[in-house]
Amino acid sequence: MNGEVKEKLRSMSDGSYRQFHEKLVPDTQNILGIRMPKLRAYAKELAKNPCILERGNDFYYEEILLRGMVIGYMKTDTETRLQYIAEFVPKINNWAICDSFCSTLKFTRKNRERVWEFLQEYVDSGKEFEQRFGAVMLLDYFVNDAYIDKTLSRLREIHTEQYYSSMAVAWALAECYIKFPDRTKPFLSESCFDVQTLHRAVRKICDSHRVDKAVKKQLKRGELD
Repeated sequence: MNGEVKEKLRSMSDGSYRQFHEKLVPDTQNILGIRMPKLRAYAKELAKNPCILERGNDFYYEEILLRGMVIGYMKTDTETRLQYIAEFVPKINNWAICDSFCSTLKFTRKNRERVWEFLQEYVDSGKEFEQRFGAVMLLDYFVNDAYIDKTLSRLREIHTEQYYSSMAVAWALAECYIKFPDRTKPFLSESCFDVQTLHRAVRKICDSHRVDKAVKKQLKRGELD
């Protein structure tokens, strides 16, 4: 992005928050330390003039976050937004950018059929953060009555030993179980998911306050069906 944007971001930097955030996203460089409400407010301001997306390179971690948020907040048609999303996804290099970006793409709620179609190449991708993007989008927008069976089937088809994509699948599977236990139970087996992803999903289910203690005990004993 241009120098004016970079200067504005630097002015919002918080040293103590930077130290905290650096621990959350290890191996991530050039973090300024900007609290999310401030960054989202600035993104909404910039979204009024989305040509900002065409300018300059992104040096700071927050610049990448900002770019993703502008894509979510800008007023545009679905196909144009999807084009911007496709250009942005290769910039995703950690879980925080991925998950914050996905949570901003609320236009999906009114365009689920088209976005579902768009997401398929990412679900099938062998790249860690492309697959995480696909899985988190399924988690955020497709764990509902209309899509639960399709979502479970697609999650099962994400074959990966990469940590961040596996964690996203586990998180999505846990949310499916919490909201639709009877339809998700058949998928809680090693024949559907690799052992690591399954164990991570069970751990997330057991961490939830929305699951009965007796059910948690069964899951911890390995009684998955």
